Amino acid sequence: MSGRETLLNELKALCLASAYFGTWIGVMLLLKQLILAEYRIAFHGLSLAVVGTLVLAKVVLVLEHVPIGLWTRTRPAWVDVVARTALYASGVFVALVLEKAFEARHEHGGFVPSLMAVFRHVDLPHVWVNTITVSAALLGYNALSIIRCGLGKGGLVRLFLSPCPKE
Repeated sequence: MSGRETLLNELKALCLASAYFGTWIGVMLLLKQLILAEYRIAFHGLSLAVVGTLVLAKVVLVLEHVPIGLWTRTRPAWVDVVARTALYASGVFVALVLEKAFEARHEHGGFVPSLMAVFRHVDLPHVWVNTITVSAALLGYNALSIIRCGLGKGGLVRLFLSPCPKE
């Protein structure tokens, strides 16, 4: 495979993963906006969500090629899905907590006091909502990756574009 084909495949994978995660994050943002509108609270976060979607998609695409360990290779595929989802979800939670601490470091006199304040602050439910939503997206993505792998190249697309078989 030439360098150009490799680049095109990477871009296609990034676009598909970004569309998948963007849909999940978009629904989460819509729900947040609708809930906050009930209390007449303005919500702004679209640009951050777009950047977060692209970063999440690229990180997941890179981590797909990283073996979790020999233990998961000898187990059923669902073990790999659960292990990857738990690992990625933990990373999402840590990244969101660090982001909140970094944003508020000037208010609390430094990063460490700000990090401690995150766990006492009203934004912690926001972190949990984002973590739970992104974890659900990761679970779906990891499950689809296993299905795609089992069906072969283009098998998942063929499966969804074909009529359901008669019983």
